[in-house]
Amino acid sequence: MKSTKSTERIFINEDKERIYDGGKTVCDFECENKLRPAALCDYIGQEKIKRSLDIFMKAARGRGEALDHVLLYGPPGLGKTTLANIIAAEMGTPIRTTSGPAVESAADLAAILTGLGRGEVLFIDEIHRLSRPCEEILYGAMEDFALDMVLGKGPGARTMRLKLEPFTLIGATTRAGRISGPLRDRFGIVNRLELYSPAELEQIVRRSSKILDTGIADADLPEIARRSRGTPRIANRILKRVRDYLQVTSRKEELTDGKNPADKKSAVFDAFKMLGIDDLGLDFTDINILNALIDKFGGGPVGVETLAAATGEDAVTIEDVVEPYLLQIGFINKTPRGREATERARKYYGAKN
Repeated sequence: MKSTKSTERIFINEDKERIYDGGKTVCDFECENKLRPAALCDYIGQEKIKRSLDIFMKAARGRGEALDHVLLYGPPGLGKTTLANIIAAEMGTPIRTTSGPAVESAADLAAILTGLGRGEVLFIDEIHRLSRPCEEILYGAMEDFALDMVLGKGPGARTMRLKLEPFTLIGATTRAGRISGPLRDRFGIVNRLELYSPAELEQIVRRSSKILDTGIADADLPEIARRSRGTPRIANRILKRVRDYLQVTSRKEELTDGKNPADKKSAVFDAFKMLGIDDLGLDFTDINILNALIDKFGGGPVGVETLAAATGEDAVTIEDVVEPYLLQIGFINKTPRGREATERARKYYGAKN
C-alpha cells in the first residue's frame, strides 16, 4: 500500500490485477460475446470507419467478390476483434480466428489458408508478431490468392503454385509500425481506431448495463464512462467490478445491520475508491510513472526505457496502455528527447517545479 502526498487520491493494493491492463482477462472472455454487437448499426463509435466499411462491403457484395484485405490498428480494447466479426457477419461469410503468436510455422499458416472457402474471412490478431516466413507466405496469398510451395531441397528442389479461394484477411495490431512494409502495403483498407469520447463510452456502458442487468443507477453511468480512458473494454470491466461491489455491500448491509442498502451514488464512488481509480481515471501505475517523471527526473525529458527501469513497469505497457491516456488528458508530452510532464500534471499532484 502506497501512502504519499502525491497519491492520496488513490487507495490500491499493488498486487491486485490492474483494471486498466490493456490485455484481455478471463472475465473479459467470459462475457465479451454477450456484450459484443453483431451488426455495424449496433457498433457504437468510430463513425468514419463505419461509414467507409459500409460502402466497401456493399460494393464488394454487389460485385459478388470478397472484401479487400483490412488492417485495423490502434490501442488495445477499442473493438478491433468486434469489427472483424461484424465484417464477416455483414459479408455473410464464416470467420476463422487466430493470432500471430499462435501461428508457429509457415506450414501452420499454409494449412489455414488452404482450408478457407470462397469469400471467407481470416482474422489474425497481433499480426505484427507473425514470423518472417509466415509473412512471406501471405504476400502471394493476399495478392494473387496463391500459395507458393517449395518441394524438395538442394538442386532438385522445385516450386509449385497452389491456387486459393478468394478470401479476406483482417489483421489487427496495436503496433502498426512493427508490420513490415511489404505486408502492410498489401492491405487495401487500412483503418486506425481512435480512443472513444466520454459520450460514446456512456452509450456503451448504458447498453452493457442493461444486458448484464447490473442495477446501477443511470445517473452513475457517466462516472464510469469518464474513468474508462477512452476504451470500451475498460468501461465494461469497470462496470462489472462496480456491479460486484454493489451486489456484495448491499447484501451485507441488509443481512447484518437491518438497514436499507447504501445510497447507490455514494456506493459507486466507494467502488472507485476500492478499485484505486481517482476522479480523472488514473490508478497507481499512472501515478507511479508520473511521480518518477516529476520527482526523479525533474519533469523530464526522459526515455521510455529509463522510465520503465525506474518504475519497474514494462516499456511496452507504458507505451501501449499508460501513455495514450496521459497524452489525451494533457499530462505528458512526447518529444524527440523523451517524455516530459506538463504543468497540468505538476499542479494536479502538487509537485514542486
